[in-house]
Amino acid sequence: MNGQKGQYWYAVYVRSRFEKKVHQFFLEKGITSYLPLVETWRQWSDRKKKVSLPLFKGYVFVKIAYKSDHYRVLDTDGVVKFVGIRNVPSVIVDRDIEWIKILAGEPDALKDVFPGMPSGQKVKVITGPFLGLEGVVRKEGRGAKLVVYFDSIMQGIEVLINPEFLQPIQNH
Repeated sequence: MNGQKGQYWYAVYVRSRFEKKVHQFFLEKGITSYLPLVETWRQWSDRKKKVSLPLFKGYVFVKIAYKSDHYRVLDTDGVVKFVGIRNVPSVIVDRDIEWIKILAGEPDALKDVFPGMPSGQKVKVITGPFLGLEGVVRKEGRGAKLVVYFDSIMQGIEVLINPEFLQPIQNH
């Protein structure tokens, strides 16, 4: 599954707009941390600037041995809580972290989806930078989007992708 020396990935919920600060605090404490950022253009009244924004607002990922390290994580300025179900932090598998890294690192590889794929269809990406990624097609307006949902953090990401890259998954 995952884990080196009993270490696993967890998502930590942080104060609003504190993602970068918390990520830096973790690194300063020697905690393995990952903050997926995407670059986007922001317009102000006097200028336009490229900025890096968190892919998941309010979340920073840490790889720790939970029993021995969770207090150090919670004792970091800006940290609210671990993300989980019924106060049990959810372990995030390495594969999901790798997919998040690919999604965050390939914004220029996203393409339009054709409207012929039925909404709700489960699909698998069969080629390109997102090879092996699975998700559900979601229609919106004239186009469609592939929604990739990460159960462990209860968050989804929409990506636009060339329909030739998709293969329907049959429900068993």
